Amino acid sequence: MITSSDIETAARLIEGKIRHTPVLRLGPDELDLGFPVTLKLELLQHAGSFKPRGAFNRILSAGAVSEAGVIAASGGNHGAAVAYAARELGLRAEIYVPDLASAAKRARIESLGAVLVQGGATFAEALEASRVRQAESGALEIHAFDHPAVLAGQGTVAREFEADAPELTHVLVAAGGGGLIGGMAAWYAGRTSLVAVEPQGCPSLHDALAAGRPVPSPVGGVAADALGARQVGAEMFPLAQRFVSASVLVSDAAIGAAQRLLWDRLRLVTEAGGATALAALLSGAWVPPAGARVGVLVCGANTDPAAFA
Repeated sequence: MITSSDIETAARLIEGKIRHTPVLRLGPDELDLGFPVTLKLELLQHAGSFKPRGAFNRILSAGAVSEAGVIAASGGNHGAAVAYAARELGLRAEIYVPDLASAAKRARIESLGAVLVQGGATFAEALEASRVRQAESGALEIHAFDHPAVLAGQGTVAREFEADAPELTHVLVAAGGGGLIGGMAAWYAGRTSLVAVEPQGCPSLHDALAAGRPVPSPVGGVAADALGARQVGAEMFPLAQRFVSASVLVSDAAIGAAQRLLWDRLRLVTEAGGATALAALLSGAWVPPAGARVGVLVCGANTDPAAFA
C-alpha cells in the first residue's frame, strides 16, 4: 500500500505542474444544511478535475518515455488529464474512450491535443482495446486508478485539504474506480473520517466493501462517465478497508439537485460526478454526527454548460 511518504514524494514531483485549489468555507445557511461545510474546489484544477495529479505523477515517476508517448483508457476526465499532462511535457497521447463518454469530454480530450479512439461500449472494453494498442506501440500506460503512482498523485488532494482545513473531522469524497479516495485514505490514514459517496447506478466500492473484495458491479446513471468503474482497483481496496469509515449511495435525482444548488448558490458548474459527494449531505444519505466539522471534495467540472442548463 502507498503511504503518506509516497504522497509527499508525489507532491514534490508534480509541484508547479498542478494548481493548489482553494477551499470555500460556507455558513450553516448557505446550502440550507443547518451546519457549516468546507468545500475543496478541485473542479478548478487543470483539465477540469483532480486527475492531472495522478497523471503527472505517473509520467514523471516513470523516467524516460518513448516516442510512442502515453496511452490511457478513460470515461473522460482521466483522458483529459493525461492529454493535458502529455501536452505540457511534450509527449504524444492516445486516449481510448467508451461509448458512454460524453461529447463534452471527448471534445475536451481532443482540444488538448490527444489522439482520441473509440474503444467499445464500456470502460472495461476501452481499457482492453488500449492495452492491445499499448502492446503494439510500447507507449506508457497511465491507468485511470489502479496504479500506485496514480494513487499517490491523487493523494496530494488530501495533503492540500488538510493543510488548508486542518479542523475537519469528516471528508466526503465521490468514488468510482477508487484512485482518488484510495490516495486520500493513504494520506489521512484515519486522522480524518472519509465517507465514500457513489451513485446508486455505480456502486463498485460499496459492493466491494460489503463483499470484502473487489467484485463486478453495475455501471449506469448520470455519473457513469466519471464514476462508472465496473470494479474498484486492487491497489486502493486495502486502503479503503482500513480507512474509509462509511460508504453511502445517492440517487441520480439527488446528484442533479446538488448540481443545481451549487449553481444557484455558488455559481459553480459541476458535472454529475463532481456533485455526487455533496448530494449525500443534501439528501440526508449521510448525516454528520454531533460536533462534526465537515468537508466535501467538489471534484469535477467537465460538462456542457448548455446541457447543464
